[in-house]
Amino acid sequence: MPLLNVRGLDIAFPGEHGPIEVVHGLDLTVEAGETVAIVGESGSGKSVTALAITRLLDHAGGRITAGSIGFTDKSGALRDLAQESPEAMRHLRGPEIAMVFQEPMTSLNPVLTVGRQIAEGVMLHQGRSEAAALAEAKRLLEAVRIPDAERQLGRYPFQLSGGMRQRVMIAIALSCRPRLLIADEPTTALDVTVQAQVLRLMRGLQRELGMGLIFITHDMGVVAEMADRVVVMQHGKVVETNDIGPLFAAPQHPYTAMLLDAVPVLGALSDEPLPAPFVRRGEAAVPQDTVRRDAAPVLELEKVTTRFDVRRGFRLAGRIHAAEQVSLTVAPGETLALVGESGCGKTTTGRSIIRLEEPRSGTIRVNGEDVSRLNSANEKRLRRAVQFVFQDPFASLDPRLTIGFSIAEPIHTHKLATGPAVRARVQALLRQVGLLPEHANRYPHEMSGGQRQRVCIARALASEPSLIIADEAVAALDVSIRAQVVNLLMDLQARLGLAYLFISHDMAVVERVSHRVAVMYLGQIVEIGPRQAVFGDPQHPYTRRLLAAVPVPDPARRNRHDGLDDSEVPSPLRRPDDIPVVAPLVEVGPGHFVARHQVGGMY
Repeated sequence: MPLLNVRGLDIAFPGEHGPIEVVHGLDLTVEAGETVAIVGESGSGKSVTALAITRLLDHAGGRITAGSIGFTDKSGALRDLAQESPEAMRHLRGPEIAMVFQEPMTSLNPVLTVGRQIAEGVMLHQGRSEAAALAEAKRLLEAVRIPDAERQLGRYPFQLSGGMRQRVMIAIALSCRPRLLIADEPTTALDVTVQAQVLRLMRGLQRELGMGLIFITHDMGVVAEMADRVVVMQHGKVVETNDIGPLFAAPQHPYTAMLLDAVPVLGALSDEPLPAPFVRRGEAAVPQDTVRRDAAPVLELEKVTTRFDVRRGFRLAGRIHAAEQVSLTVAPGETLALVGESGCGKTTTGRSIIRLEEPRSGTIRVNGEDVSRLNSANEKRLRRAVQFVFQDPFASLDPRLTIGFSIAEPIHTHKLATGPAVRARVQALLRQVGLLPEHANRYPHEMSGGQRQRVCIARALASEPSLIIADEAVAALDVSIRAQVVNLLMDLQARLGLAYLFISHDMAVVERVSHRVAVMYLGQIVEIGPRQAVFGDPQHPYTRRLLAAVPVPDPARRNRHDGLDDSEVPSPLRRPDDIPVVAPLVEVGPGHFVARHQVGGMY
């Protein structure tokens, strides 16, 4: 018998006019030791299916209306989880079935130490004493490769990095050695290097414990790295199921083919120096040469330094060196990508440009004008010339204002139009980003994530800027929506001559959109140059580490991460008197510069 055998599963949620069915007739099997990936875009029913299997759906307002969830427990008995009582499910969750959620910070209790949270499940399900449970928690933290495990037991979730929090979640899930582990988008919010570590860790633990694994994701590169079999869901239905090799080689359903076509593949533009939009299978992408090399730079940064003081009471305990002597330029029509892991200083650099953060030193020029010391007149010019597109479009839009009002706001602020001309301009902007004029009357909650991000781009265009700072603007989007938004940004650049500072940790997307790339590490730029040179011949070890960690959507190339460095990136927090040494950049090729460090060569 398979470990899990789901047949004809229907799931519904209560609606204003009766139940709304969100999963229809789902069939799914998982063998012991097998990894089954469930893929599809937001709203396809992936996470709801996981909640139904664990019966956490009961606490989320939904209910199973039809079908069975057959599960073979440790005693060999076949049980229908759809019919089990809440009390029986409490005993099954943990020892038999465990789940790792997408966002570890919201899944972990902020007021309990990490050790206490792991030990809790061990005491509850295995009846061990508190001392024995804490000893087991230490062993589990070591198993999930958390350094200095004994010290980490007494720390709270907010004191750990995102990758370490996710590994704590895996430790909690594995504390009772479950037969089935469900991982719901466990690596979506992680940097590529941390993602590679977590995936390698889960593969190793699965082999060691022989457990079945359901891996829920929309990242086809991660699917190629992890899965034995793939289940593709669309609108609550399974549209294709196949082994990993045949599915990637010859997808049978148009939706599966569309998902695979929308995945950026690192190295796809290795022979092309210019960016190129996403295209359908069989079509040829047309590279875009939009850079005006003869024109003055839109943006110039010279040795910009931004630091944050950390105080304990009235005492200065340390400083976070978020951006340290950052120098770069962006030409009209150019996309400069700023890449690196979380905490490297990418976002701080972008926020410093528009003075959301106050730099300690350095010069910032926008269209040749020094904005380091602002008065009311040139601050207004800066706000109009430079626009910011944030990662989370829902948090960026006022939920009480209509889409049209949000887009019209900068038009009124900068007095670009009055009266009926404002409405016409809003409608034109909506068309420009691929939306309809009638969308102006909707509220943010009435639109999808991709549509909301298009609204944010339309709002950024409303002030007729020369530079747009896109901070992880496509990171949270589904693969097909991400491809559409990237193509939209490139189309707008070709038509309007826009310059972009594209902040991202997704190296495959960066290859698709950028003319030049700057790599940041601990607040410093360690490599900068033409995208083809940096990606084709990376000189700095940190750049090579980032590129090596990118998941490739090709099952034949799995396990390529097994030799990667597992070390954590050091903290940018230093003692007040410990000033970092900024390594000078040395030219190693035309326009290609790399940091040369004084101690121990590079890095």
